Amino acid sequence: EVCAQALYAGQSLAARQAAHPDLPLARHLDEAGREETDHLAWTRQRLDELGARPSWLNPLWYAGAFGLGWVAGRVGRAVSLGFVVETERQVEAHLASHLDRLPAADQASRAIVAQMKDDEARHAREAERAGATAMPAPVRGLMRAAAKVMTTVAHRV
Repeated sequence: EVCAQALYAGQSLAARQAAHPDLPLARHLDEAGREETDHLAWTRQRLDELGARPSWLNPLWYAGAFGLGWVAGRVGRAVSLGFVVETERQVEAHLASHLDRLPAADQASRAIVAQMKDDEARHAREAERAGATAMPAPVRGLMRAAAKVMTTVAHRV
């Protein structure tokens, strides 16, 4: 969620900085980013309730994802939207794996993760309808590998 929020912020900035600013796209990305902020707040509250904490590396994840979002946004609208689609599909799969592992009795956590998963799927659908181009297989693979490294490290640090 930290990375998704940062990606949207970077992409929104790039849309505003373009030679011909794409303000409708920037507003769309800003709205999605606000939803990611909600997800972070829900997650933080639940972590507090469980006596847990977020990763100490969140500022690093944010900075890296912001830069990636900005680069994707600078490439162009269709690529930026394609990056959203692929990111959200991967996040949706990641959240589905959390739902599989969460205890059935932890209804509070399950409700949060399920709502986040639904929101991520909607973000992907909206980006597809707005003209996303599919990311090439090597890019999708790199994104999956980077996400795997980040989630593994974040789980421990």
